[in-house]
Amino acid sequence: MSYGKLIEYADAAPEVRAVMDEIKAARGVPDVNNAWKAMARHPAVMRRFWERAKAVMQPGALDAKTKELIYVAVSIANGCHYCTASHTALATRKGATEAELAEMVEIVSLALEGNSYATFYGQEVDPALKG
Repeated sequence: MSYGKLIEYADAAPEVRAVMDEIKAARGVPDVNNAWKAMARHPAVMRRFWERAKAVMQPGALDAKTKELIYVAVSIANGCHYCTASHTALATRKGATEAELAEMVEIVSLALEGNSYATFYGQEVDPALKG
């Protein structure tokens, strides 16, 4: 269920349009997706999130595709269908293959299962793993 209305570009405040323009240029898309249109109701929040996204998602020690795959994995674990779809599309555009996506989903599934067991049994972390 959605919360509130989406702000379309034509109806956006100038500061929101500026962020939308940056997103469209950076992603090479004709329009921003609905998550950004929803966030546009709060221009300062939208700007902060975009600035953080640009800083975090640019290539660094990890390449852009790997960062998108991590974003997809966390989105799956958090149950965010919207972010899973959005960042799967971005990962694919950055070169992620169907085989890589399938393997990533298997890793997420394994980690969620393993985390469930570890949480249930409440075991202490082995001293050798504490580094």
